Amino acid sequence: MSDWTLLLEQPPWFTTLAGLLGLLIGSFINVVAYRLPIMLKRQWHEEAQTVLGLPMVRRARFNLALPGSCCPRCNHALRVWENVPVLSYLALRGRCSACSRPISARYPLVELLSGALSAAVAWRCGPGFEALLLLVLTWGLIALSVIDLQHRLLPDVVVLPMLWLGLLINTVAVLADLTQAVLGVVAGYLSLWTLFWLFKLLTGKDGMGYGDFKLLAMMGAWGGVQIVPFTLLLASIGGALTGLWLLARRKARTGSEMPFGPCLAIAGWIMLLWSDEIHTSYLHMTGF
Repeated sequence: MSDWTLLLEQPPWFTTLAGLLGLLIGSFINVVAYRLPIMLKRQWHEEAQTVLGLPMVRRARFNLALPGSCCPRCNHALRVWENVPVLSYLALRGRCSACSRPISARYPLVELLSGALSAAVAWRCGPGFEALLLLVLTWGLIALSVIDLQHRLLPDVVVLPMLWLGLLINTVAVLADLTQAVLGVVAGYLSLWTLFWLFKLLTGKDGMGYGDFKLLAMMGAWGGVQIVPFTLLLASIGGALTGLWLLARRKARTGSEMPFGPCLAIAGWIMLLWSDEIHTSYLHMTGF
């Protein structure tokens, strides 16, 4: 075994490497969060045109790879040095080098968040297959949260493959045994589905979207049925506190919509990494 391999197997080096990788992946998450909703809307529009028998409108190719990254305002093509996570934003002082218009702070914040959470996963799990899988899940949850915050959308094209991946890895009981994982999918989906219909029957309004059902089912597929109740509880508390904070700052009004996906993603991520400690603390508090 080489000296480099031995170094990478040490937790501090693994944590640092995961954090740096997370910064790079965070840059790609920004691309996904910006482009995927546009791609889906174009796809839905084309499908509607086909169903209605309307002439197809030719569009320039647009996907996660093409066209290259550019300023959304002046279409200035970003050079390599302008695409370095966080550092480019700081070097450019948050402005486009061509048109001098402000660059959204969302981009470096997502990169920093991805780097920090990736380092946290590596520190918590240590080198191994479990850490690599949880890194993939972490990046997926960040992308879903950003998209939901901006578009009130949790795309099936991200959620469903992650759900199936959770079931697949648990066929060999990586995070939970397969029975618990399957029950987690059922419990995650049906719990929010039931709350949705109870709320609708009482108020006549939709309390949440179907994407939230699938997201909680996805978390159940990864962590098993045992994390579903606490994930829902933590997400509900987080959502309530966020809503109160927004009301206090007058950034929202009573009855206004608030995406629940990020709350579920944060709560599920916490439960996957610290479920044992949370369950133990709960049992100690309740005296069981």
